[in-house]
Amino acid sequence: MKFSRLPSNWKIQRLAELVAKFDAGISVNGGDRPAMGDECGVLKVSAVTEGQFRPNENKVIDGAELKRARLNPRRDSLIMSRANTPALVGASAYIDRDYQNLYLSDKLWQFVPRKEEVFSMRWLGFVLASHAYRKKLGEVATGSSQSMKNISQESVLQMEIPVPSLAEQLYIAQLLAAWVSSIEKTEQLITAKDSHYTHELSRLISMGHHPRSHIGTFSHEVSERNRGGNNARVLSVTNSRGFVLPEDQFERRVASADLSNYKIVTRGQYAYNPSRINVGSIARLDDWDMGVLSPMYVVFGLDNTKVNSDYFLHWLDSHEANERIKNSAQGSVRETVSFTEFAAIAIPTPSLEDQQAIASYLNAMREEITLLKKKTEKLRKQKRGLMQKLLIGQWRVKIPEEAIK
Repeated sequence: MKFSRLPSNWKIQRLAELVAKFDAGISVNGGDRPAMGDECGVLKVSAVTEGQFRPNENKVIDGAELKRARLNPRRDSLIMSRANTPALVGASAYIDRDYQNLYLSDKLWQFVPRKEEVFSMRWLGFVLASHAYRKKLGEVATGSSQSMKNISQESVLQMEIPVPSLAEQLYIAQLLAAWVSSIEKTEQLITAKDSHYTHELSRLISMGHHPRSHIGTFSHEVSERNRGGNNARVLSVTNSRGFVLPEDQFERRVASADLSNYKIVTRGQYAYNPSRINVGSIARLDDWDMGVLSPMYVVFGLDNTKVNSDYFLHWLDSHEANERIKNSAQGSVRETVSFTEFAAIAIPTPSLEDQQAIASYLNAMREEITLLKKKTEKLRKQKRGLMQKLLIGQWRVKIPEEAIK
């Protein structure tokens, strides 16, 4: 890795000059749930893949297997995954306290610093989590499988790192940790708001003593085909983001082929994949005036004199909707849900006035969550920018004496 214009008092060191070795965990059999209470758990690689330590990402250790577990996460250390997908191998996380009931698996390493070296492990964690080093770790990974790569201790220890003074390390780490804390607090607030929304959704719709109507009484299937040509916008429906533009290579090739048999969907209409609706692949088109979908999709519209579209969209978010759709798919060879089966589902339908009031209240809750998610993404971008500048000395920090602890 090449470095240019480093501050004069910085130096380039191999990681091996700071770290003596990596202690590895051991493979033990674990259950299919996290450890609870005083139980012990073995960490999964997902405990570090997001760059922040997630202690709940573990598997409870089965009985006699506990005798084989041997390495706990220690305070002020780094843990790195030695095996994962090409994008995630080498991910690491800083550990801020001891975890006596958790153990590392054989796919996780814990850094052991050299006794004669004094440096900030948290600062080093930010260095290894930066884009440049995440890319480097992916490059030194080996393995023929595209789903699983490995890195060796030697390849990691030979990486070169620009090292500032200890005082600057500590202050850089404090600055970046402040952004991490802001992100974590906002994420916790989002989780709480999501939980409150789910509770209110159930209270106002599913648990309310409302009359019920079959979806077919206020909806109609739309089967208009794209006979006009090949220039329409090809869309698909996902369970996490709703309507999206094609992303993979296959979908892009399809987008340039004959689309005359594709179904047209217009703003405000709904669509779902019959074989994926049971995992939430159903959405309303809001971001474009029109698009086309593969003939496999079901497209339908609502009679707005009978049901409020926002109200119906919130119902689709509910646990009740999820269960009723899954029940409709049961018994089918491929667990598909035709429009006839979907239309037979009965949902709570209070008066239009009440639907509007419920939808407005829930819309406000969702909008607040959306704004918080946008704030989180802005904080992440700011943190990435700071890391890029601070960790190579492009931006220097003036260190107040009281900030060094």
